[in-house]
Order: sequence, then structure tokens, then C-alpha cells
Amino acid sequence: MPLDRCRTRHDDPERNLPWRDTDLRIEGPVVADLQKLFITTWDRQKGGTLVARHYFPPLERKGREVVRAIGSSPDEPYSQIYATLISALRSAQSKIWLTSAYFVPDPQLLGVLKSAVARGVDVRLVVPSSTDSWLVFHAGRAYYTELLAAGVRLYERRDALLHVKAGVIDGVWSTVGSTNLDWRSFLHNQEVNVVVLGADFGARMRNAFLEDVNGSDELTVEAWQRRPIRARLSERIGRAWEYWL
Repeated sequence: MPLDRCRTRHDDPERNLPWRDTDLRIEGPVVADLQKLFITTWDRQKGGTLVARHYFPPLERKGREVVRAIGSSPDEPYSQIYATLISALRSAQSKIWLTSAYFVPDPQLLGVLKSAVARGVDVRLVVPSSTDSWLVFHAGRAYYTELLAAGVRLYERRDALLHVKAGVIDGVWSTVGSTNLDWRSFLHNQEVNVVVLGADFGARMRNAFLEDVNGSDELTVEAWQRRPIRARLSERIGRAWEYWL
């Protein structure tokens, strides 16, 4: 299962920044689940009759990891991706390392992260320092004071437009996908994530995370308290508009 940390790169027209993303190439039985999610979404969106094809050929077992594809739709009563993530976070014993391009935590996610720190888990988040969504960016930054005070370590990625939605927990539970750590993504968007169970893949995810940390500036409580008044006002605007996004 190849992990590509920078497959898609281009320049942001406003800031001339490279695009930083993580994606996967997947082989094996789980491909059928991704195919099923695509066809189900196609039908729900009234995409028309698909041309006859052999859409579900026999798939041989590949690799040693346990892999699950999880889709989420606003038509469903709850987000399966969100429920899976919250369960994994609550079960974490040593490390929660998350990378989120658009981070606006709901109260439950915020509480789970803070509770993890309280029980001794190393909780770290890589978040953007630049963004293509001003409101989401500042709405998320409005939570940094609370997270830093709780002991969550925050890193702002330099010199790139961060677009990664990934995480690794305890070195064995990993996820990569389209889902952002914000309530709109969980409630209103069509999303798909892959969850991978395995120490080998987890090690590669840890390495990718640490590479981003090396390219980031860590935020401290002291430095964050010294941020400019303009930044504080932007956070208030972002927070006020959060539920209109």
C-alpha cells in the first residue's frame, strides 16, 4: 500500500505555495468497498446509468494490513467516519497524531482530545499556517488557546498549502481520506476515508507526520498569547460565522 506524501503539488495562485497532500494507492479486497461507495454515491446523485462493465472482479489478497473503506453522506443518520474516529481517539493509549487542513472541532471532538491528554496520551496536531478558506482557518484558530492550555501540541505547517486529512493512533491505527476535522465535513459533505490497522503502515504514517512537524513551527501558550490583535479579531469573526459556513 504505497503512501504518497506529495503526489499532488501545484501553486496556490494567491500565495504561490506548493500544495501538500497525502494519498494512497490501494490494492486488494478493500477496492471492492471503494467501488461500491462510488456506485452508491453515483446512484444517489442521479448520475445516470453506468455503462456495463465488470465492476467487481475477483480481488486477491494484498499486503498484511487490515484495511476498511468508510464512506459518509449527509443522507445518513450519522457519520460513520466520525463515530469510528471518536472511538479510536477514546481508545488511544500512547499517541494521537493528527494532520488536518481544515480544523474546526465540535464540542465532542474537542473534549475527547483534551481527555486523552489528561490520561497521559501524547496528542499532537499539524494544522495550516496558510489557507484557501479564511473563515474556516480563523474559526479553527479560535480553539487553539483551549487546546494549548489542555496540553495538546500544535504545529503550523510552513511554506505549503496544507491539504492533508490523516492521522495515526498508537502507531497501529491510521486513516487517510477526504474528511476534515470540522463539523461541516462530518455532517454535510460526501466523504470517504480508509482506515488501516498495522504497525508497518503506522510507522510510515508516523514518519510522514514527523516530516511535517520538521517543516512546521510549534505554537506555545506564551507565543500564542502574544499574537497580534488583528489575529484575535479574525478568530472572533471566524467563530461568529462558524455555524454559517
